[in-house]
Amino acid sequence: MTTASLAAARSLLTPTDHALILIDHQSQMAFPLNSIEVGALRANTATVARAAAAFAVPTVLTSVAATSFSGPVFPEIQKAFPGAPIIDRTTMNCWEDAAVIAEVNRLATDRIVLAGLWTSVCIAGPALSAIEQGFEVYVIADASGDVSNEAHDRAIQRMIQAGVRPLTSLQYLLELQRDWARGETYDATTGIAIDHSGAYGIGLLYAKAMLGEHAREG
Repeated sequence: MTTASLAAARSLLTPTDHALILIDHQSQMAFPLNSIEVGALRANTATVARAAAAFAVPTVLTSVAATSFSGPVFPEIQKAFPGAPIIDRTTMNCWEDAAVIAEVNRLATDRIVLAGLWTSVCIAGPALSAIEQGFEVYVIADASGDVSNEAHDRAIQRMIQAGVRPLTSLQYLLELQRDWARGETYDATTGIAIDHSGAYGIGLLYAKAMLGEHAREG
């Protein structure tokens, strides 16, 4: 008979056990998206960026050809990380960019979480490369997108076959919080959900309006 112990799965993310890389959330990259509506993508990306900032997750921001073609990074990311450096690249695969790899090595983590545009190119490239080099890789599927559902879905499937673990933006936020009794991040977590998590956020807002300080999961 197996005996349960009071311990979470090692595969669950914590704020201190990974680095987040946000890749090419830029206007030109978003224009041809068809796998997700751009407004939903921006909300999901804001959830991820604000979650990482609230929990002090080491985060790498990177763009491609920002001044010559692809345009600025989404304002939601810049607001979450004001003044943070954004590594601009020419490579489609950020794992082939020396500055990005130098930053990953500086952070000294073997667990990477990725999100960005497009899934089949700029996410699959670093995900497959990092997996091959021995990293654990997670991809936030709904903070990523592609030119078609087929392109996005096949890329996610390809990465899963290689060992990547998919998750969603809300899952990422709640996995970092994990326990509603963690008061130091409770307000940040629920505030992010209220702002960006659709019906769940409206439900939290309603509960707070109706029940005031009594509306706490913890």
